[in-house]
Amino acid sequence: MKKIEDLSQKADELQQSGLTTGQIADELNISTETVVWLLTNKKPNPDGSMPKDLSVNWSALGQNATRLRCTAQILCDMVSEAAVTQKEYIDVIVGVSSSGVPVASFMAGEMESEFTVYYSKKAKFEDSGAAKGAFSRNFSEVRGKNCVIIDDVISTGGTITDVIAQTRAAGGNPIAVAVLVDKVGFDEVDGVPVVAIMRITRLG
Repeated sequence: MKKIEDLSQKADELQQSGLTTGQIADELNISTETVVWLLTNKKPNPDGSMPKDLSVNWSALGQNATRLRCTAQILCDMVSEAAVTQKEYIDVIVGVSSSGVPVASFMAGEMESEFTVYYSKKAKFEDSGAAKGAFSRNFSEVRGKNCVIIDDVISTGGTITDVIAQTRAAGGNPIAVAVLVDKVGFDEVDGVPVVAIMRITRLG
């Protein structure tokens, strides 16, 4: 979206359709703080500033299965390199709901790995401060297995931090995080290396 007005309108529409703040943030690939600002303020702060965030629209990939598969192949190559560096074997690909799941499922097929889905806390609850995400019981377990976590965009790192913590709590060993876009520029989160197809660096 090119204009803040368009982004604000889309946030309003998503809220009216019943999505929580966290779900809207996932849908627009922005932070929850930016969503709150769009829904309540929509004007520059008193000092003239606005939220320092970037909206990422990767729908050109998402609406085409062939492009998603090719994207998954790129990430497979990157996480394989990270696994080799750590001398670890990849057992399970963890797709973070909802946007990380399609790419993760293609990756699991490419790498002949197991597959599971993680429901992030912000996808489940409006007030997610004390909430925890959860693994779906319909897919593979992570206990005793090396796991690679897949999401679409890192906006603040909160979701990835949660997934890593819950993977460890469930007895899994997170060995890498892979995303399409890293808006923060993390090399690692809680000791787990992060690989990204694109990293956004804000100058100034």
